[in-house]
Amino acid sequence: MSQNSPNGSRRRYALPLALAILGGASLGLTGCGGGGTTGFKRGGDAAEASAVPTGEFNKQNAESYGAIVENEFRSPLVAPRSTFSADVNTASYANVRRFIAQQNKLPPRDAVLLAELVNYFPYTYPAPTGDNPVSLTLDIAPCPWEPEHKLARIGVRARDIAPADMPARNLVFLIDTSGSMAGENRLPLVKRALNLLVDTLAERDRVTIVTYAGDAGLKLTPTPGNRKRAIRDVVNSLGAGGGTNGEGGIRLAYEMARRTFIEGGANRVILCTDGDFNVGVSNQSELRQLIEKERTSGVFLSVLGFGMGNYKDATLKKLANCGNGQHAYIDTIDEARKVFVEQGAALVCVAKDVKFQVDFNPAKVNAYRLIGYENRILKAEDFKNDAKDAGDVGSGHTVTALYEIVPVGVQIDLPDVDPYKYQKPAQGAGPPAGPRNGTNGFDRPGQQGDEWLTVKMRYKRPDGDASKELAAVLKGEGTGRGSEDFRFASAVIEFGLILRDSPYKGGANLGAVIERASGALGADPNGHRKEFVELARRAKGLRERAAE
Repeated sequence: MSQNSPNGSRRRYALPLALAILGGASLGLTGCGGGGTTGFKRGGDAAEASAVPTGEFNKQNAESYGAIVENEFRSPLVAPRSTFSADVNTASYANVRRFIAQQNKLPPRDAVLLAELVNYFPYTYPAPTGDNPVSLTLDIAPCPWEPEHKLARIGVRARDIAPADMPARNLVFLIDTSGSMAGENRLPLVKRALNLLVDTLAERDRVTIVTYAGDAGLKLTPTPGNRKRAIRDVVNSLGAGGGTNGEGGIRLAYEMARRTFIEGGANRVILCTDGDFNVGVSNQSELRQLIEKERTSGVFLSVLGFGMGNYKDATLKKLANCGNGQHAYIDTIDEARKVFVEQGAALVCVAKDVKFQVDFNPAKVNAYRLIGYENRILKAEDFKNDAKDAGDVGSGHTVTALYEIVPVGVQIDLPDVDPYKYQKPAQGAGPPAGPRNGTNGFDRPGQQGDEWLTVKMRYKRPDGDASKELAAVLKGEGTGRGSEDFRFASAVIEFGLILRDSPYKGGANLGAVIERASGALGADPNGHRKEFVELARRAKGLRERAAE
């Protein structure tokens, strides 16, 4: 195979990589994954960062999570648009489940990312039609924890690629074999997970295994997927030990991905680690620059987190965002089966740089807030900027986002803002002047009275540079109870609001979560929704015992 990149030019990286993880500090990788702002803040009081009552969590282990500032309610007369990037990460849900089901305690509040909870579950959105690889669906219903409010849901479904049409996969596994990976739920679980993947490989696929730290180097040269025994022998021989330094491993993994690059295929480095690693002592931005450069060549990076006690959630999330990949957390062999077997086709990207821009109608909307996606917020001008990176969606993926909406006529306290002096509304709309009607100090222009909002979505083909736009308008009274999928998604969000002790949780309670989710299980072929109901019951018991 040639060592050239897909465009035929040979590229070398002489700069040392940098990823210094000091204590629990989050990695300074900004500007990746479509985030104009990261949604994370550094430092903060220990009690602020954890739902554990005593605040002893961070003293007892080295796990770290980026502190999240939840999105606030905004007036559409002050901020008429909301722009954000798609997110298919699912790590938070599996990690929350690990705390509750395995450790019998509630998770730290900043381990609970609402977008990752709701996107853990697939939903039955309509399949894409025509030439579009994705579909866009909108619906609205009352908000369960604030009955006077509404919940608006944005749903995206990616095209399912049939197994016979699946492109060849060039998978380079970069496996952390340092001493910190010795635990049963770390390297041994990685090995069991990779054995599941081996069962799905075909002759046209290529697998390479690179390790780093105490057992470093190229362990498996590029091998056809039908040579399953050869692949398994290498996987099962891996052992953990020694210090942690992943610089050489990351360099080698990308080099091997370039050497075996498959035109039109899925070319991906998959990092398996607990996140407790150090790849140099230089400027942290150099690692980001390497990952971003490889991303533009068509080699994406996905990150799988393993283990507990020193798991670096925020670090791994940012690495995946920079590499156009997914961040998942694997706590059990069942979760490995979900990632590698149930959703294995999602390793094949069908739409990249997926962005949303939502315009709210002030004739219907008094205020709105995006639930979750704090680390995916974009500036309004990023939406049509094709140079701006955003989230990527793989075969069979669904993406769900919800807005909590305060309808016109429902009071909400928002900071007063003076009317604009120089900006004028559209012809005939009337000036937004003077505090009136209890609506944040502005008259409501009369426009499209039956529309709540308009959603525009932009995406690129996996090998394209120009984006295409889809749009949909949300109408209706929003008075019905919502579909089965809608009710389940709202239960997952309410569950997360409670675990986060969110200032926006309103009347949320776990009893209502359990009842609503139990009545919205649907077909549930793999039992994930049923498992959620049991998880909510266990969380309810933990909270009740803590209150006693």
